[in-house]
Amino acid sequence: MIIIDDTLISDELYTEFFVCDLPACHGGCCVHGDAGAPLDKEETQILDDIFIRVKPYMRAEGIETIIKTGKYVVDIDGEYTTPLVNKQECAYVFFDYNKIAKCAIEKAWELKEIDFQKPISCHLYPVRITKYSNYEAVNYHRWPICDPARKFGKKLNVRVYEFLKDSLIRKYGEEWYTQLDEYVKMTLEKE
Repeated sequence: MIIIDDTLISDELYTEFFVCDLPACHGGCCVHGDAGAPLDKEETQILDDIFIRVKPYMRAEGIETIIKTGKYVVDIDGEYTTPLVNKQECAYVFFDYNKIAKCAIEKAWELKEIDFQKPISCHLYPVRITKYSNYEAVNYHRWPICDPARKFGKKLNVRVYEFLKDSLIRKYGEEWYTQLDEYVKMTLEKE
């Protein structure tokens, strides 16, 4: 484990390799699972504020789900998540011409219609953060659906934390990421 500020970081962020391979997995992380994407409380207000600009990029099924359930829901653990269409894909998903799941929120962001890229839990995946009273645990989440990403990351020699540089900086800041990067480089030099 690596400790930076109030975070405990799994060594797997630098011992494992990862680069999303959308042509291989078709964005399965947005489609499979038993709950929607975890949301921070602040993100629920953001979804309320941006929905009208995201809606044009959503599928009819996603819009219908949001009309029925709301722009976010509370899961069985009492946590905020994105709603699911038919207990499967995220309501904010659309499929491109290659049948790859993509995020309508991120599409609106790419087109500069909003300044919110997507929920931080999505941006950080395959990392999951567990909040405790005095710290956050930053862990690598291993899911068979991401086997192609592990193979692709290994082929390109890109470690999980390197793949997630932008999202980790978004979450914890540049200085935090620099400390992590320096620690990893120093550790790998010793091996």
